Amino acid sequence: MTANNKTTETNAASPSPARLHVGELLRNFRARAGLTRLEVSERLLVSESLAGAYERGERIPTTTYLTDADLLLDARGALKSCVPLMEEEKYPRTFVGWVRLEKVAASISAYENMLVPGLLQNEDYIQALYEVRIPQLPESEIEKNVGARLERQAVLKRNPLPMVAYVIEESVLRRPLGSKTVLRNQLLHVLECMRTMHHVTVQVMPTEGFAHAGMDGPFQLASAPDGRNWGYADRPGGGTLISKPQEVNQLIDRFGALRAAALTPWKSAELIERTAERL
Repeated sequence: MTANNKTTETNAASPSPARLHVGELLRNFRARAGLTRLEVSERLLVSESLAGAYERGERIPTTTYLTDADLLLDARGALKSCVPLMEEEKYPRTFVGWVRLEKVAASISAYENMLVPGLLQNEDYIQALYEVRIPQLPESEIEKNVGARLERQAVLKRNPLPMVAYVIEESVLRRPLGSKTVLRNQLLHVLECMRTMHHVTVQVMPTEGFAHAGMDGPFQLASAPDGRNWGYADRPGGGTLISKPQEVNQLIDRFGALRAAALTPWKSAELIERTAERL
């Protein structure tokens, strides 16, 4: 490892002021409640070492941990109020707004042309995605990103359940990021989600076609509880949260055209299963 890489690793692993602040709050409220770190970890169903890492600012506390700790330690909202602060630690600045929309959206939909949608990715696939990035990410950054993406998936099991619809390119089913085994297990995971989560729909866009509504690249859509629609698109320099009704409506029209041209959910499941069997 070069000196520059060592510096990058050290900087990435150094706790930020926000993480140190939240860690100190966790430690102080625990002390005020008269509980040991072990007692807190047992009641919040995490390891003692992880609870310690949260208190030292070495790891970013999950939303569930902060919410549950707020109740256990009688923090009266002080720890729960840190959730938005920690979201800004977990996700890129341009993506935080979308993550917050996902948590309350009545419906979520997306078109993906390179990857399995994030909410349907399993841990090994996520790990592989970050490990193969260029330039290479430091280990601490990979760990943070994997944890953040897995935490987002709680959206699929919240109450009330959102309606979720995806259109993915057929080529996604054949891109063995990490290894063929990683891809096979990921495809089986998608099938399991389709079979057990009846609010989740996945359609595959066949590669052979003379017209395509997704030539501008991947995008996401969400319908907020107030009825307002939002979009999110990956663009050079970072993603963009789209709020202008005219632009969002164009994305809605594009997604409708993509769904109409894609295989049905049943045919899509058959294709995904056949592809997994060949790996």
